[in-house]
Amino acid sequence: MAGDPHQQGQAGETRRVRAALMNKVCGGDDMFALGTSVARVVQMASSDDQGTHDLAYYVLSDVALTQRILRLSNTATYRTASGTSVTTISRAISLLGFDNVKTTALAMLLVDALSNNDHAQSVRVELENALCASLVGREIARTSLYQGAEEASIAALFKNLGALLVATHEHARYREIVALAAGGKHTQGQASQMILGCSYDALSEAVLAEWKIQEVIVRSLAQLPSGIQKPAASRGEWMRQVASFSLEVSTLLARSFNPAATPDARALLTRYSVALNLDADQLEDLFATVQTHMTSLLRSMSLQPLPRVAPQLAGDGLPNVLLLATMDAGEATGDSCHPSGKPHNARQLLLAGVQDVTQMRASGDAKLNDVILAVLETLYHSMGFRFATVCLKDARSGQFRARVAFGEEHQRRQGGFAFPMASSPDLFHLAMENDADLMIADASSAKIRELLPAWHRALLPDARSFIVLPLVVNKVQLGLFYADRADPAPEGVPPDEASLIKALKGQVLLALTPS
Repeated sequence: MAGDPHQQGQAGETRRVRAALMNKVCGGDDMFALGTSVARVVQMASSDDQGTHDLAYYVLSDVALTQRILRLSNTATYRTASGTSVTTISRAISLLGFDNVKTTALAMLLVDALSNNDHAQSVRVELENALCASLVGREIARTSLYQGAEEASIAALFKNLGALLVATHEHARYREIVALAAGGKHTQGQASQMILGCSYDALSEAVLAEWKIQEVIVRSLAQLPSGIQKPAASRGEWMRQVASFSLEVSTLLARSFNPAATPDARALLTRYSVALNLDADQLEDLFATVQTHMTSLLRSMSLQPLPRVAPQLAGDGLPNVLLLATMDAGEATGDSCHPSGKPHNARQLLLAGVQDVTQMRASGDAKLNDVILAVLETLYHSMGFRFATVCLKDARSGQFRARVAFGEEHQRRQGGFAFPMASSPDLFHLAMENDADLMIADASSAKIRELLPAWHRALLPDARSFIVLPLVVNKVQLGLFYADRADPAPEGVPPDEASLIKALKGQVLLALTPS
């Protein structure tokens, strides 16, 4: 009996999308060359001197790779007690370990092949997830009784390959998957299955099989069953658990300054503690070790760590309209500025500002006012605002009052920018009560205007897009940054820019927090 024509049509469309994607990520000369190099490095064995010689020869054949491995060997994390510089790859392999150098070389192959992309920021996020996962896998392998356990770090590195390749070659679909998963109703695996016709894991497996990578590594990328994991019955099953755990840890480390204290860390422990023989203290030590090694690895590749992305906004007191208003609205293209006035190179300008403010604080000479002024100036210029101010608590008057401002009519607007400390259901108090950064692309929305207090509508009646960044320390509301434009900003604030803005605000919070 013939099958359901609708189901057959869906299956055909799924096969078509998957085939087109596989052709795109594996069909080009660059990807073929990457696959060949990856396969060559993966196949190098550590069991004899020949393997070490082959790896050393391979590294030495690439000047950039040689420099990076030597740079890594000479970081504080790996430097020998004598402090003697490492100047040969043979000694680097001896110091770092064969498998560490092998996995690092694979990681650097991915960085070189994929990082110089039109969508570099998204690719960079997924690259760092892959690099960090490989370090987690390496640490877990150290305590394993399985022979050849170090292969788990390679499996962990490739666990994120599907997301990385889609970010590189199908960025529009990548953004659709991110947005769908961010809604909270679908896992990343479900979202990628819906958008691509195959999950990220299935794509990773297919690509590695195309590259002729060993089957035990390919099988380790398969999705784990839900729920608490039991001790593995085989090395292959254990590698599968380590690969999944490693990617989940790297994702958690990317978005949290104190991962051990988060509910996600507790959930990780519940799911994997029995299978991987981990307790809470060991997990916390793992976080610290991986973060240290990750910093060294990025430095060896002359890469700055990405700012951690804040968790999703939470709190019953924040209206849905404000949650929606903070979502990313798209990417920049075209001239030097959007019609709103926001520069297309906002990310680069924000990053430069983060580096300047960080160095200012690190010098130990900067006063609180200097830090606040530098952050405000960075926000004003980097995002193309027409007016920007910082508002701080004034206990004497019982108000939050603007202390300094930039932009059009800044003196008049600063003088009128004040509102009572007493709580009220307006946008500014809601932002502080929920400690939620708001990035409003279009303030003309009726629901947004309902939340704007009368003083703001009178002082800034033509504000069409704006941000509100609360300054809250230990639940104490200290004030906020505010900046606006006279035009809507449908381009929105992508996650990379939002994380840099949060990093800027974080420098002020650190300066405000008593040591």
